[in-house]
Amino acid sequence: MKSVELQCEGLSKKFINKIIFKNLDLCLNSGDSLAITGRNGTGKSTLIKVISNLIRESSGKVIMKIEGKEIQQEKRYKHIGLVAPYLNLYDELNAFENLEFFYKLKNKSPEKKVVIERINSLLERVNLFSRRNDLIKNYSSGMKQRLKMAFSILSEPEILFMDEPRTNLDKDGIEIAYSIAEEQKQRGILIIATNEAEDLHLCERKINIEDFCN
Repeated sequence: MKSVELQCEGLSKKFINKIIFKNLDLCLNSGDSLAITGRNGTGKSTLIKVISNLIRESSGKVIMKIEGKEIQQEKRYKHIGLVAPYLNLYDELNAFENLEFFYKLKNKSPEKKVVIERINSLLERVNLFSRRNDLIKNYSSGMKQRLKMAFSILSEPEILFMDEPRTNLDKDGIEIAYSIAEEQKQRGILIIATNEAEDLHLCERKINIEDFCN
């Protein structure tokens, strides 16, 4: 397991005059797992987006280190995986093409054989291999969620964010999501945003985002 460190120092986010959260301090290291809880609309997804660099913080800072070396903000995406309802895939591409496109974004000049083997193994993992040539626009919501899970671990990220991971999943899909979460704890850091009590057993630590709203 690589040495991974994620720190939030005095992290705050507000939209216009509404404070979403403020003065949030957090330190996670390799093998750590965190559940972010709170009622709907209180800022769980916003915190995920800030830490994963999808949106900017209003104040404070996020620090990511791999093997003791700080990762520049614009390069953090190479070390992060994300599965979330607001993650959009390309409806006019098939499953294989979607994963191929994103794999090549994160990996410089990968060998074609390596790409094919990696993508096919992930599609098998999420039970979509037989539908790999189907356009995403013809997928059910559950199939799209499983493809998002494959996308999230495409490059074996050091930090994996799972925002409401059970969304649209049946029993088999939930088991896949949980197995991915357990595997991540052996690779780096796992962060889950959830309102589901069943998800909490995946994480050793828990914070309620509402504790940082006032």
